[in-house]
Amino acid sequence: MDFGFEGFDNSDFETELEEFEVKKVRKFDRMWKIGEGGSIAFSTIYDDRILFSCADKHVYCADIKTGREIWRFRTGKIVMSKPVVKNDVVYFGSYDGKFYAVDVNSGKELWKFNAGSETFIGSCVSDDTVFFGCRNGYLYALSFNGKEKWRFRTGEEIVSVPIVHETRIFIGSFDSNFYCIDTKNGKEIWRFRTGDCIHVDWPPLINENKIHFASFDNYLYSVDIDTGKEVWRFRTGRYGNSSSPVLYNNVIYYGSRDGILFALTLDGKEIWRFKAGGMIEGKPCAHDDRIYFGAEDGNMYCLDMNGKEIWRFRTSAAIYDSPKIHDGILYFGSWDCHLYAIKLNGEELWRFNTSSNVIAPAPPAYDSFKMEIMKSGLAEDVKTTGRYKKSKEEIISLSDYNVKSDYATTNEYKQKSDYDTQWVMFEGILNEEELTCLSNLADSSPRTLMLN
Repeated sequence: MDFGFEGFDNSDFETELEEFEVKKVRKFDRMWKIGEGGSIAFSTIYDDRILFSCADKHVYCADIKTGREIWRFRTGKIVMSKPVVKNDVVYFGSYDGKFYAVDVNSGKELWKFNAGSETFIGSCVSDDTVFFGCRNGYLYALSFNGKEKWRFRTGEEIVSVPIVHETRIFIGSFDSNFYCIDTKNGKEIWRFRTGDCIHVDWPPLINENKIHFASFDNYLYSVDIDTGKEVWRFRTGRYGNSSSPVLYNNVIYYGSRDGILFALTLDGKEIWRFKAGGMIEGKPCAHDDRIYFGAEDGNMYCLDMNGKEIWRFRTSAAIYDSPKIHDGILYFGSWDCHLYAIKLNGEELWRFNTSSNVIAPAPPAYDSFKMEIMKSGLAEDVKTTGRYKKSKEEIISLSDYNVKSDYATTNEYKQKSDYDTQWVMFEGILNEEELTCLSNLADSSPRTLMLN
């Protein structure tokens, strides 16, 4: 993220940032504090329809060609679970503690299962079983009629999408472990321990007998799928990880919460990186030698295979959804209460408006982190003179996006938007007038910016 303030040289400012480090100071719980609104979390494509979950308590089904609503299904609370469809049945969980099965054609409920706590993210279906994790720490296995087959308990809440490979299911937990479990009986086969909680919004990548997943300890891991032994790890940044990588032409693409999209070799070596204007949570989409991904700055980006930006399409709020391409059209949901269909040149075709235009409230992206002074001399100045107030230390909380690399690729222009996610770390630290001066907001209407 570019913090070049107009009107003065910020080189000294950037130097001072090196004297600070980011530390996670409390448990990450942003997802449990999301409020009600029309914001779209995740979407999925099934035949000629697109289904998406929403913070207005609904799951929607719309015609993929026209964006016309076919049906909507209401739950008791907000839905942050990606719909999964198998054999014309839609599966998803809700914050009301229930897990639902709904007919994809009529939108009518087939059954619901009382999981006892919130379901965030999605489920997976394999053979005759539906798998999903909950805030109560359980991984559930249900039959297609909604009856429980088994449950496996981890040490803390599950905020990760499971994936099945052959007769094993893999899932991460907030207890910092990544588990391999037998799909037939729910028995643990192995576990791999990371340095922090595992929060994965999309299914991990499995390739050549290795599974790739991320942790809030700031690493992307590659682990042997049979033994649970680490193959390699790649350091991403300072604010944790919550997405999953995608493989395209033997290159791994991964977006971090620091707002950086990485291109890596199969053995975890960096090829290039691209800095977006905000956190990346959605899984990238690779298609016809282009990489598409959304960010919390409200932009959908299109890059070439060398990490050069081709265009960006701007919405008026964050994009947490992963883009999907169907018949040459790119689809994704935005936190601005719209689902978008755009051409692969960035031109909008249509948008779908949910039941509310009120954006669902959520805590700042990095409020579990803070900056700490590293230089002992500077720290002494703070103690003895009070020259740096506590609030001013925290002002630098989006400090170092200048991760050194010979392969660094940067945006060729600054992004201006009225969506103020890029200033979320300043909330509660600066006053309203100072925030207004920093953001320099512009017209918020969605548009595409082309680069030559």
